[in-house]
Amino acid sequence: MSGEPKIFISAGEASGDHYGTLLIPALRRLAPDAEFFGLGGERMEALGFRRIVRAEDVAVMGITEVIRHMPQIYREYRRLKATVTTENRAERPDAAVLIDFPDVNLSLAKHLKRAGIPVIYFVSPQLWAWKKYRIREVQRYVDRMLVIFPFEEAFYRERGVQAAFVGHPLADLVLPQVSREEFARQCDAGSSKHLDPARQWIGLLPGSRAKEVRLNLPEMLRAASLLQARGEYEFLLPLAPTLTGAQRAEVEGMLPREPRVTITHDARGTLLHARASVVASGTATVEAALIGNPFVVVYRVSPLSYAVAKRVVDVPHVAMVNLIAGRRAVPELIQGDFTAENVVSHLQPLLEDGQTRESMVADLSEISGMLKAGDSVSGVSAIDRAARITMEALKRTPQVASR
Repeated sequence: MSGEPKIFISAGEASGDHYGTLLIPALRRLAPDAEFFGLGGERMEALGFRRIVRAEDVAVMGITEVIRHMPQIYREYRRLKATVTTENRAERPDAAVLIDFPDVNLSLAKHLKRAGIPVIYFVSPQLWAWKKYRIREVQRYVDRMLVIFPFEEAFYRERGVQAAFVGHPLADLVLPQVSREEFARQCDAGSSKHLDPARQWIGLLPGSRAKEVRLNLPEMLRAASLLQARGEYEFLLPLAPTLTGAQRAEVEGMLPREPRVTITHDARGTLLHARASVVASGTATVEAALIGNPFVVVYRVSPLSYAVAKRVVDVPHVAMVNLIAGRRAVPELIQGDFTAENVVSHLQPLLEDGQTRESMVADLSEISGMLKAGDSVSGVSAIDRAARITMEALKRTPQVASR
């Protein structure tokens, strides 16, 4: 392959920006002169990615937010469409990698395919849960679907889509090596509160978005108060780096004097050193499963969003770890079931040595193994697999060789 390949990447959410920051260096190792551009976040931009559209301008959460931001989203989408449909061959992408974000990316896939540009979709939209009708768009416009959950490969292959399970990128991360005592010192730095390594720690992970934190954290704190009445615990609250200073201050204002809740900057360290955790449904549940300490899954959304989800979502479980396991491996407390009392009821047995805790630890170990692709023992990461498949598609693109 000659020339300087131009790779369009579309990553419209924080998780997509994270995967993009992993994928760009992997692609560069295979194509050092490649140019990367499209839709992405600040971390991708720091790697030399040219942002046509900023991820923060199109990534919104919830029905009401989508409606309110629709004009801006549509305007930015038109800019992306113009980029991928340009008649200028010097500016035209040689291949496209679309990362999750289906409301924008499936529409872009149509224009990319019609322009003769290979489309690789990395991190599948959850069509198996809802909007199954959109599988037709994947069948028509996506050349390769790279999935990170094992059950997704069969879902797509049964529907005629060329899919490959590359493994979950989180499964390739090395566990934090910091000791419990060192982690306590890191949390104590700049804080008037001091963690006691001798006590049991409980993690509280309310989500990465400000709206999730507002909806999930208050009930978590109520549960913490009930637990504190039963024993000597310390509570760890990792906050996502995506929260603004004002949002962090808002969270700090929610914290009670008792029980003591320590804000941390390390979710993985929290999950590793906590005896058990309360985790909002999302990517953090996958991280928790890979680390292996027990947890309870909770989630609360607005009444409108929940009513809509109840009508359109068709899955037996909410937590991804339970979907992977094919059974209820961890407790799920969703919406009305998410009460402080229910959290305590499910979490208390996980704090104690016994069959309940041992059984969950064994289940999480099994789930962790399922998140790794077959050749992971050879040291090939999920990101490396995704990069190799992208380059294979790129080598088959005529315009790259002709530049």
